[in-house]
Amino acid sequence: MSPGKQASPDEAAAPMAAGARLEAMRRRAGLARVAVWTVIAAGPIALAVAAASTPTTVAAAPAARPTAVRTAFAADPGGYAQLFVGAWLRSSADDPTTAQARLAQSMAPDVELPDPAVDAQSAPQSVAAVRSVQRNAGAWSVTVAAQYAEGSARYYTVPVAADAAGSSFAVTGAPGAARAEAPKSAYGVTVPDGGLSSAVGEFLAAYLTGAGEVDRYLAPGASLTRDRP
Repeated sequence: MSPGKQASPDEAAAPMAAGARLEAMRRRAGLARVAVWTVIAAGPIALAVAAASTPTTVAAAPAARPTAVRTAFAADPGGYAQLFVGAWLRSSADDPTTAQARLAQSMAPDVELPDPAVDAQSAPQSVAAVRSVQRNAGAWSVTVAAQYAEGSARYYTVPVAADAAGSSFAVTGAPGAARAEAPKSAYGVTVPDGGLSSAVGEFLAAYLTGAGEVDRYLAPGASLTRDRP
């Protein structure tokens, strides 16, 4: 600008605008620095606040499952033997196509059907298992009673095999006539033949039949009333 020449309004306002822009840039830079330091300073505090406000979660211990206890047991094949004997006694080798014959053969494939005799009894009215005895692992002997119309009863022994689980049975042999076992004597001493056994026999004969005197067999001063039939 030449001396003596007055500056125009635009030329006078230009330095002022530049100064204002420079001041605004300084302010923005200052604010940016303040924001950065605020974030840095707030980091640990925010972390502590977040940790304090987060609810504590306790992992629940898994519920203990009850231990299954398996008890070994021996299944009784009495019902199976009872059903078989009923079907077997009501079937005949002369007609293996009847329902009873097919049932007996399905329960005991290796057992032959009964061959009826001329004087054989008629079919039983009822059949019932009365006793089951386990001989060894998987082997049973079942006694079955068959009652007939005239009031008589016959007993049969049936061999039955069972699997390890006791859920499957099979008859392994034909039913046999059960033999009645004599009861065991309550006396454990056997008297040999001789004077003692003869005296006891004579005493019992005199006492029970009334033929003879019993006093001769009694101790002195002892008395015995004889029973009369």
